[in-house]
Amino acid sequence: MRVLCFHSIFIQEDTTIFKELLINEQIVANEVRLIGASGEQLGIVSIDKANEIAADAGLDLVLMSSSSNPFVCKVMDYGKYKFDAIKKEKELRKNQKVVELKEIQLSMTIDTHDMEVKAKHGLRFLNEGNKVKVVLRMKGRQQAYAKNAIEVVKTFFGMLESAGTVDKEPEIVGRNIILVVSPKNNKK
Repeated sequence: MRVLCFHSIFIQEDTTIFKELLINEQIVANEVRLIGASGEQLGIVSIDKANEIAADAGLDLVLMSSSSNPFVCKVMDYGKYKFDAIKKEKELRKNQKVVELKEIQLSMTIDTHDMEVKAKHGLRFLNEGNKVKVVLRMKGRQQAYAKNAIEVVKTFFGMLESAGTVDKEPEIVGRNIILVVSPKNNKK
């Protein structure tokens, strides 16, 4: 009897966005404005001289700006620079708060208690820092009473007013009335 074993390997794709820079012999120019390893200006030198200075220091010649004339190059350890840039980008992404748009659906015939329960959910969403999209769908003959539906949406917003501000006024879009509420900034 033969037994086959399969191992699953999951590779997490690195989604960092690091713009690769041209280094050493990849740089095609006659002259470059050179910046030394400690940040001092070394002036405009030929590309051969710049590569020689970088090689003598045991570092890389990195093209920092190709939009200026002449190109701006810096003598640095490119591997360390790339590592630090990716690490910094990951740290920024980790600290970034993604604002979601949460949707709450109402009807024209919603009862007061049901509206209070939905408002409680809306307050929780706003306190978490998310936006709330209030949608009231009008069915059949209810479309003739759109003004009443707007009043229902405004009444609902009155329950959320302590934690949010109107981002987009109630508007009629087809059969729906839509209101977008953003969280208030409590960082004062």
